[in-house]
Amino acid sequence: MGSGQSRSKVHCNRYLNGQGPPSLVEQANDGVNGGYGAMNGCQPEGQMTWVILHRDLPGFPDDNTLQLNYIFPDGTQRDEHPHPGQPYAGLRLCAYLPDNREGRKILKLLDKAFNQQLLFTVATNKDGEDMVTTASIPLKTQPDGGNRVDGYPDSDYLKTVRKLLKDKGIE
Repeated sequence: MGSGQSRSKVHCNRYLNGQGPPSLVEQANDGVNGGYGAMNGCQPEGQMTWVILHRDLPGFPDDNTLQLNYIFPDGTQRDEHPHPGQPYAGLRLCAYLPDNREGRKILKLLDKAFNQQLLFTVATNKDGEDMVTTASIPLKTQPDGGNRVDGYPDSDYLKTVRKLLKDKGIE
């Protein structure tokens, strides 16, 4: 680490090399996010809400859809972010889960992770701009289109997210 950098900054910035986080399978199998006990992250101030959509997701033909809404206004970076005191761009993002027993369990876990500031962080994009982005827990941001666009169908997604959250102490 260079002078003036802390370990918490490395944690928040570890995926800023333009490559993004490891794939879901790599994260689940390699324990990249492994740890014991509940953790707290470096997520900026934001809001999480959810609604039920009366449509199904690919792979879940008998279930409605839970749409999770995340809103982060523009803000000023704190000490644990890449450039404390500097502005960052906010984010509006929707994520999707099936409205079934497992989807509802994952919703509760994601809500807990959000409240522990683990789902989002401030990072520098490839253009050098600081902005809110997802951290190490993947979200399905498209209701369809498959894995290549963070959508459904993805038969392993719920199981993988549950494991990644458990590795962060969210159960």
